Amino acid sequence: MESDTNTLTSSPTFSHSSNTPSSSPPQVVMSPCAACKILRRRCVEKCVLAPYFPPTEPAKFTTAHRVFGASNIIKFLQELPESQRADAVASMVYEAGARIRDPVYGCAGAICQLQKQVNELQAQLAKAQAEVVNMQFQQANLVTLICMEMSQTPQESPQQSTDNFITSPSHSSGYQNNLNFFEDNTNLNSLWEPLWT
Repeated sequence: MESDTNTLTSSPTFSHSSNTPSSSPPQVVMSPCAACKILRRRCVEKCVLAPYFPPTEPAKFTTAHRVFGASNIIKFLQELPESQRADAVASMVYEAGARIRDPVYGCAGAICQLQKQVNELQAQLAKAQAEVVNMQFQQANLVTLICMEMSQTPQESPQQSTDNFITSPSHSSGYQNNLNFFEDNTNLNSLWEPLWT
């Protein structure tokens, strides 16, 4: 009987403990930033490099570290306000990548190449604009010439065209020749009339 009571009293306690959630929060394991991971040091809570070199982008810090060095990067970031640090990191990474690609000129070489392309495109644009202006000038001259010719030679009416056709020297001489031929035929007929009678 005593063992039954112990079983009854212990079972609610077991069920109560299984239903209650654990009061301790789950522990979140923070991975070190890419800079501390590459440098093999412990990443502290207020690491200067952690916000700008996340653990998912190790190549970003590797590139900057090869050119500037970790100590210089930390020094640069500590001297700047937090609002400018992200832009400074982006500039250092870009400059480091350009310096690795072109050890002699670095970022200046890329800038010179882009400036050369801009100058070439500006020259092509100026040439195209000059050709457009020249074509517009030629078109304006052609329109002016056509208008002048149309104003100098007005269209004639049909009656004027007929009068000009009749009074022209070639057509008047042809008409006179036809009249002369008709008169000659009349004279010949008058000569042949006595022979038939």
